[in-house]
Amino acid sequence: MDEKNYTGAVPDNYRGESITAESSRQFVDAAAASTFFIEAEGRLLDVNHWHEWAGKALAHFMLSDSDGNPVNSDAEKGLLLKIDIPGPGSKEGYDWVMIEEIAKTRSDEVESVALRVRPVSAPDSGDTGPTHFYDQKSTSTFTLTREHARVTAAVYDRNIAPNTEADSLIDKVRNAITGFAGKKVFSKIQWQSLVDGLLQ
Repeated sequence: MDEKNYTGAVPDNYRGESITAESSRQFVDAAAASTFFIEAEGRLLDVNHWHEWAGKALAHFMLSDSDGNPVNSDAEKGLLLKIDIPGPGSKEGYDWVMIEEIAKTRSDEVESVALRVRPVSAPDSGDTGPTHFYDQKSTSTFTLTREHARVTAAVYDRNIAPNTEADSLIDKVRNAITGFAGKKVFSKIQWQSLVDGLLQ
């Protein structure tokens, strides 16, 4: 399937592996699709409620500021996402990513919004590497795109590799296991659940 990368936010895959999850809906005309796009864009940027759209299979995402305090707003560049992943967590109990880009483009035929995140260390953890089972060169880009009368939600994990720089032995074992199994199974399942839910 072709990437919906109208905003340019999805990076090229130059190392590691990639995962793509995608879901589309066809509407009767561009006007109906555009109305739905605006509604679905609100859901995409409302990260605190992703689990309501994706169901219990999805990890629980919570927007936070740079100190780890909860933020009750739409996604913004620079905010952190505190992720509660089902199963064993890191020594801090959560995985963390930062929103490094939110990009939008609009024309008569195409509307698209993209949100890209990258693993980072937990606030005040003292860790030098990311608190996540992916390493710091890995990214996840969440997109919503209207092409004429079709709306597509997609997630593109690019350049993914397990985080082997974790500070604790427990985290190193966890990351080796979830980095291998999670990137091909858990990530695909949760992202497919999310993109399907965004288009409900």
